[in-house]
Amino acid sequence: MTAEHVRLDEARTHKVPWKKWGPYLSERQWGTVREDYSESGDAWNYFTHDQARSRAYRWGEDGLAGISDERQRLCFALTLWNGKDPILKERLFGLTNSEGNHGEDVKEYYFYLDSTPTHSYMKYLYKYPQSPYPYADLVETNKRRGRHELEYELLDTGVFDGDRYFDVFVEYAKASPDDILIQITVENRGPDPATLHLLPTLWFRNTWSWGGDAPRPALRQAAGGLIAASHPDLGERFLACDGACALLFTENETNTERLFGKPNRTPYVKDGIDNCIVHGRSNVVNPERVGTKAAAHYVLTVEARNSQTVRLRLHDAPAATLFGSGFDSVMQARRDEADEFYATVIPRSLSADAANVMRQALAGMLWSKQFYYYDVDRWLEEHGADPFKRDRRPAPRNEHWHHLYNADVLSMPDKWEYPWYAAWDLAFHVLALTLVDEDFGKQQLDLMLRSPYLHPSGQLPAYEWNFGDVNPPVHAWATIFTYNLDKLRRGEGDIDWLEREFHKLTLNFTWWVNRKDRAGNNAFEGGFLGLDNIGVFDRSAPLPTGGYLEQADGTAWMALFCQNMEEIAAELTAYKPAYADMALKFVEHFLWIATGLIHAGGDTGMWDEQDGFFYDVLRLPDGHAERLKVRSMVGLLPLCAVTSFSGKTLERFPELVHRFHRFLAARPELTAFIHDPTKLGYAGRRLAAVLDETKLRRVLAIMLDEKEFLSSYGIRALSRYHAEHPYVFRVGDQEYRVSYLPAESDTGMFGGNSNWRGPIWMPVNVLIIRALMQYYVYYGDDFTVECPTGSGRRMTLYAVAEEISRRLSSIFLPDKEGRRPVFGGTRKFQEDPHWRDYVLFYEYFHGDNGAGLGASHQTGWTGVVARGMHLFATTTAEQALELGKSAAIVEVEPATPARPPARRVAAPAADEAQAEAAAEVEDG
Repeated sequence: MTAEHVRLDEARTHKVPWKKWGPYLSERQWGTVREDYSESGDAWNYFTHDQARSRAYRWGEDGLAGISDERQRLCFALTLWNGKDPILKERLFGLTNSEGNHGEDVKEYYFYLDSTPTHSYMKYLYKYPQSPYPYADLVETNKRRGRHELEYELLDTGVFDGDRYFDVFVEYAKASPDDILIQITVENRGPDPATLHLLPTLWFRNTWSWGGDAPRPALRQAAGGLIAASHPDLGERFLACDGACALLFTENETNTERLFGKPNRTPYVKDGIDNCIVHGRSNVVNPERVGTKAAAHYVLTVEARNSQTVRLRLHDAPAATLFGSGFDSVMQARRDEADEFYATVIPRSLSADAANVMRQALAGMLWSKQFYYYDVDRWLEEHGADPFKRDRRPAPRNEHWHHLYNADVLSMPDKWEYPWYAAWDLAFHVLALTLVDEDFGKQQLDLMLRSPYLHPSGQLPAYEWNFGDVNPPVHAWATIFTYNLDKLRRGEGDIDWLEREFHKLTLNFTWWVNRKDRAGNNAFEGGFLGLDNIGVFDRSAPLPTGGYLEQADGTAWMALFCQNMEEIAAELTAYKPAYADMALKFVEHFLWIATGLIHAGGDTGMWDEQDGFFYDVLRLPDGHAERLKVRSMVGLLPLCAVTSFSGKTLERFPELVHRFHRFLAARPELTAFIHDPTKLGYAGRRLAAVLDETKLRRVLAIMLDEKEFLSSYGIRALSRYHAEHPYVFRVGDQEYRVSYLPAESDTGMFGGNSNWRGPIWMPVNVLIIRALMQYYVYYGDDFTVECPTGSGRRMTLYAVAEEISRRLSSIFLPDKEGRRPVFGGTRKFQEDPHWRDYVLFYEYFHGDNGAGLGASHQTGWTGVVARGMHLFATTTAEQALELGKSAAIVEVEPATPARPPARRVAAPAADEAQAEAAAEVEDG
């Protein structure tokens, strides 16, 4: 058991609060819905980056390479100044949605280099130019560019020319849960000496300015040059600063004079330290050295291509010796322990470069935690839109979600571009997070189903811009995946947790059935369903034709939802037979939905027999129906509605077997067009699938065609066929066109900052890999297909899954010329030794060359590449088939120390039905 495993165990059993402090600061609080109190709901322009240095936040804090306690009461982060910028660098800068030619975009270079799951060790890198940061140039140039042009990036401005910049490395190491060592190393990469003002900053989140009687915490200078922090809940903390520095104090209060032309209620305001350092004003920091925001001011002159180091320590009790050899020993010990921990996670068979990619992916997942605070009822009341008052004003958004109260550490998609949770993103985050911290993964799934999140109707919250938007129902899949992984690693499962999740997931399933099956024919809608601009129309808006869409993806998601719920119910049945009836209910419901995918609505179903593909169906008010023949991920998702079973659960309940066969006999049409669930496959396994073997081969032939979906870097979201054959739909004089766009979007649909019309998206590729593994353990080695289509090279479905995973991983790995596709044509990243090994995990990737696009730090779901790398490095095809005879397909995990069960029920070793219920194929 490594030291980090011990800490995880102590945190899980609440013996030692190792996770109390972590990277829980946002990287952008400005421009969020929470901070928006405008009447128009224009969050980006109500609270801007320019205001952020002067204006107190209401609902959270942001910072550079920052940490906080788990309630974000006390915060610590970097502040930098190169002596030339017009403002201190306290937070990351980026363009708003309207400023960027492809939507909002951070314009900084920063990297999450390492983190253990308890954050006992963390490392971060920020690249800071020595020349003035080109704020105006970035805004003005990007505004002039159109949607068909590339974004204007920080490297394009020339500010890094001649290597005149600082690499600022930040390391955190915990000597104990409340004793955090901080080491900041400043590397001057340039040819000349350069001066950097380094201001490590400590401050309290403003909880006292919004009414009520919230007590005001305080910072003060204490004996020995310490900054003492007193908080009614946290108690007293101390920040010790090694070396010569000046301590500056102000208040985390809005500078109303600067922003609104109104007198300040205190002479010391949020931007006081900025005004002191940048503008040389001495009367803007408190001479009494007290406040709620403080910084230690170091002035470092760093020689050319040399470095200087600053040490600090945030701790809960003064100590005689804070720095020196003891400090260095703890820092090195935590580095070594991080290496030891990841040696148990990262397969030894991976190359050094692949191991580096996997570790940085997981580090990004762990750095992307954030304390997310949002009391919607209070927020609506502060808008004058209290839903229970007659004279209320119209709410800008989320008026039906007044029950929602969130105050938790959550996994964010991207702490700058998307500093708010998204329900379906979170499910994919868990796939990667469970490689290093199963408890945190389970907690994240559990939070979304608790009453402060889940709507009373059963709907899961989507994201703060509109909690009522509909995301794909992947929560059940992530739940059974997490449970199975835990059980198969340890021989026991947390059955209480699974049962609790099942009850709430049943509410969500019922919401879908009651709200999104308009005609009652098991053909579902759902709107954009996370695929933004993939459709001919905005699928979340009223259609220009009238009528409605029956969505192939929405219906496929529901088919998979049924399978996941059946798996959970079957596992619960092994302990509580009363759940057997629910297991059968979900089997039957799956058959209804799967059949609806093929021929709902009569002759014009979603399956096109001539094309061998699925499409959305437009149903018009006059009764006419038409398939919208866009070859996209929408039509591939029915392939993913598949789960392999051993069939043992039904055998344990003869009455259920009788009822199931009676159900099938009475409704032969249910299995006439889909895979026959009674047909036995390899090792007597059964398969719940929409596609029978004939349809499966037809869909795979299209998906694996390099002229269609198969790219050198994974599966595209839209077929390349549409590059020369755009799909055109006309409504009167209006033309709607879908063309293959392998890079950025050319429309403003859904903000214009994402594109599903050609690029490669990691989460849906993961679903395809999962599906192929499920088919493989059913069909075995005898089922082969051409891959790529037309190549003459035949592969098993395991080999196809492995090949897709290899192509996805190759996005981040050096090719034969030593270039990483993710960096595209950016020479600095491709060639410079101080850049080329720092990997960025973008939101999506160019469909032809693999270059990273969209949000640059969406390690969230792109981090699942680590799961795929792990799977195929630890599980052979033979092992997959052997495990598939009686249990789930999982990686052959490195030995993990046993730990005491927490509310777990051990699985009876002799009962194969228990293992069958865990028959989810490896989901990463």
